[in-house]
Amino acid sequence: MFFADGPHGLRKQTGSGDHLGIAASQPATCFPTAATVANGWDPSLAEEIGEALGAEAASQGVDVVLGPGLNVKRSPLCGRNFEYFSEDPYLAGHLAAGYVRGIQSQGIAASPKHFAANSQELRRMASDSVVDERTLREIYLTGFEIVVRESSPRVVMSSYNKVNGTYAHENTHLLSDILRDEWGFDGAVITDWGGGNDAPSAIRAGGGLEMPSPGLDSVPAILDAIDHHELSMEDLDARVEEPARPWHLGGRQPCPRGRPRRPPRGSPGAWPARRLCCCAMRAPSFRSPLRPGSQSLATSPRRPATRARVRRS
Repeated sequence: MFFADGPHGLRKQTGSGDHLGIAASQPATCFPTAATVANGWDPSLAEEIGEALGAEAASQGVDVVLGPGLNVKRSPLCGRNFEYFSEDPYLAGHLAAGYVRGIQSQGIAASPKHFAANSQELRRMASDSVVDERTLREIYLTGFEIVVRESSPRVVMSSYNKVNGTYAHENTHLLSDILRDEWGFDGAVITDWGGGNDAPSAIRAGGGLEMPSPGLDSVPAILDAIDHHELSMEDLDARVEEPARPWHLGGRQPCPRGRPRRPPRGSPGAWPARRLCCCAMRAPSFRSPLRPGSQSLATSPRRPATRARVRRS
C-alpha cells in the first residue's frame, strides 16, 4: 500500500527511508491550494481536480492520497491554513466531498484530514482542543460529516491533538460514537505521521493504522493488552480488516510497482484550476471593497471613519 500527500500537489517520495518530507519526490502537477480553490465556491471544479489527482496517483503507483484537508480556520497563525478550505465548515465540507468523489472515481482512496478540531501547528502534538458538544458539532465536525455522508471516503486521518483531554486517535466519542456509529463510516482511520500514542487504546476507540509504521513499543503493547484481556481480538480483527476495504472500490487491488511515472501530457484538471487563481478576483460578479485609487478599507458601514490601513505591495 502506497501513500502520497495531497491534494494541492501529489508528493510521492522517492526515498525509501525518509518519512519527514526531506527526500525528493516524483514530478507531479502543482494544483492551487485548497484556500484558493475555495474562492470559486465550486464543488464541480473540486471534483475535476480530484479526478486529475486520482489519475496521477494511479500513474505513480499510489493507493491513498492523503487529503483533502478541511479543518476550520480559527486563527491566522495556523501554519497550514493554506491547505484548508475555509473558516466556513459548510463550504469546506462540500468542496472536500468534491475532491473525494473525484479521487475515488479513479479507484484511488482519499483520506480527508485532520479529524478533528485541529486549529494550530504550535505544539500540535500536545495541545488539547477543549470544546463543548454543540460547538464541536456545529463548527468542527460539520465539514467532516458532509464529506463522509456525501462521498464515502475510504480512509480518514486523525489529528495530532487531544480533544477534550483524549488524543483524537484514541477518542472513542469521535471515532466510534460519531464517525462510525452515527455517520456510518466503515473504512480505515489512520494517524498523521508520528501521531500514535497508545496503540491498545486506539484500537479500542476505533483508530487503525499507525503511520508511517508502528512505534517501537506499539506491537509489544498490543500483545500485552491481549494477554491481560485489556484488548479483545474482535477489536483487533476489525482494525486489521479495515485497511483492506479501500480496494473494494470497483474491485480494484493496491497499485503494483512499475507503473508510468506520470500520465501523458500532465493532469487535465490543472488548467481550469489555475485559471481560477488568475480570474477569481476579476469575475463580473466580484465587487471590490476598495474604491479606485483608495488606500484604505472601511470596516463598518455605520462608522465610515473607522478604517483599517491596507499596505500596498
